[in-house]
Amino acid sequence: MHDSLTKKNPQPSAEPLPWTCPFCPLLCDDITLARTDDQRLAAPHTACPRLTESLARFDPKQANTPPAIDGHATDLASALSQAGSILSAARRPLFGGLATDVAGARALYELAAHCGAILDHLHGDTLADTNRALQDRGVFFTTLSEIRSRADLIVVFACAPSRRYPRFYERVIAQERDVSIVFVGCDVDPDSPQAESILPGTDPFDTLALWSAHIKGGRPIASTELTTLTERINKAHYTAFIYEPSALPTQHAALAIEALQRIVKAINRTARAGALALTGDDGALSVNQAITWLSGFPLRTRVAYGLPLDHDAHRYRTETLLKRNEIDALVWISSFAPEPLPASLSDTVPAIILGHPSTTLPARQAPTVFIPVATPGIDSGGHLFRVDTSVVAPLAAARESVLPTVASIATQLAQARRPQ
Repeated sequence: MHDSLTKKNPQPSAEPLPWTCPFCPLLCDDITLARTDDQRLAAPHTACPRLTESLARFDPKQANTPPAIDGHATDLASALSQAGSILSAARRPLFGGLATDVAGARALYELAAHCGAILDHLHGDTLADTNRALQDRGVFFTTLSEIRSRADLIVVFACAPSRRYPRFYERVIAQERDVSIVFVGCDVDPDSPQAESILPGTDPFDTLALWSAHIKGGRPIASTELTTLTERINKAHYTAFIYEPSALPTQHAALAIEALQRIVKAINRTARAGALALTGDDGALSVNQAITWLSGFPLRTRVAYGLPLDHDAHRYRTETLLKRNEIDALVWISSFAPEPLPASLSDTVPAIILGHPSTTLPARQAPTVFIPVATPGIDSGGHLFRVDTSVVAPLAAARESVLPTVASIATQLAQARRPQ
């Protein structure tokens, strides 16, 4: 259906292009792209500041961005050779950032397994919190479609969804349906439809503890707001609980997620409810799903052919590894946006950057290789998991580009890596 978007075409079409946006895990697929007079991409009919900001990063001239070694422009063959030498010498490399699509994740896993590398994502903390709740207690997730078609009550816990996901309400609330929205532990999101707020500014752990005791054990509590909300949930046809892992307190966020999921499970004894975690930015869910399918473990796992897999969500956290100087090379992948190298990376650790063409290259003491790569959905096709992990959306290239994909570079690096 989208073949026309990926064929070479020296004269860019003036016709609007149907398109799926790769810049947030909602993966909105109703967007019409157009080209401006200077051949930049724009979405004039979609009111989404995140999309507008993301498209502004792409200049038609970026396709000519060359690879670089230690800040000096070079050709792709030389960059691959130098990167292969870095990986050949490494004994404990970290593959970080991992902002890519499913194909990129699969190819990077193969390369990592040859190198004995550790895998962690740019949003590894929120992924680890969600994974831990799933591993320890299980979860009761719902989908965008189920919320849109069934929910008559939406409970938003301690977050403002439109802050990072501007089209959230548009995606989950059908115009013809009457849906009530209650914000718990925070103010009403200014972009939400008519809604109300209870217990704004309260400690989320205190709120969850009281609520859990009431719902699971039937204990009376002093909070009339929570008691009233529970009664509304019991009378509702279907309740959707919405939370954003990155908006929860940094310390012990996994416990808050676990507590909220326990409440949802308890409600399902007598009513119907499901939860949706707003997370998965920069391909995080896609990479986590791909790595779990390939290895049996989620991210923050060390993979190596011939050795047992080793998963540890705490020990293999990027910041922990860097601050303890436990790696001897970093492969940093950031294909959706020009994410900088971690500030805690030692200047003496060699780095390979597979990044957005507009990435700013720092001056470093250690060997540093930069290879500009295609952005899925802009320069190349691809696939991403949606926020509810129930849909894998195909992406079509929005412009003609010669930039290589992360998957192709990872495959070539596997071939360029030379045993010592």
